Amino acid sequence: MVNLVPSERIEKRIFLFRGQRVMLDTDLAELYRVTTKRLNERVRRNIKRFPSDFMFQLTKEEEESLRSQIATLKGGRGQHRKYLPYVFTEQGVAMLSSVLNSERAVQVNIEIMRAFVRLRELMSTHKDLARKLETLEKKYDAQFKVVFDAIRQLMTQPEPKKRKIGFLVKERAAKYGRSEISPRR
Repeated sequence: MVNLVPSERIEKRIFLFRGQRVMLDTDLAELYRVTTKRLNERVRRNIKRFPSDFMFQLTKEEEESLRSQIATLKGGRGQHRKYLPYVFTEQGVAMLSSVLNSERAVQVNIEIMRAFVRLRELMSTHKDLARKLETLEKKYDAQFKVVFDAIRQLMTQPEPKKRKIGFLVKERAAKYGRSEISPRR
């Protein structure tokens, strides 16, 4: 069977909102090859299948933070969204395959479920590694403290450096004081 969507492409579209991993309606519509309007229309017609833990609408503040993270607003007339986006949890994405009755929807859902599982495994592996490092650190004395600190530093993600906006102009300082020309008497 041919992989319809690369898993990396799916994993990049999974975000964290309200403590849950979710996918945007626009990203899902693109993966299913339907318009966002049609996807949301099918969901509204089957709203009983989508309780609040399967799907929710972002607030204005959440949408603004999302817009600052990724460029969701396209340029040009008629290209921007009129409504706040919906996001679907893992269970909501699974429910979408029953609402969208197409072979592609089923195959894409399988790949999305696999991506969610890989992310969950990755997170648990990271936690297990941190736990094992802590037990080793307790077990051995202070001579290995430098090594453990270095490993811990490698495990933490660096904070992104904030770049200054704009540019810096270097100008000569103005000379104040007495001028070369003497005043007329």
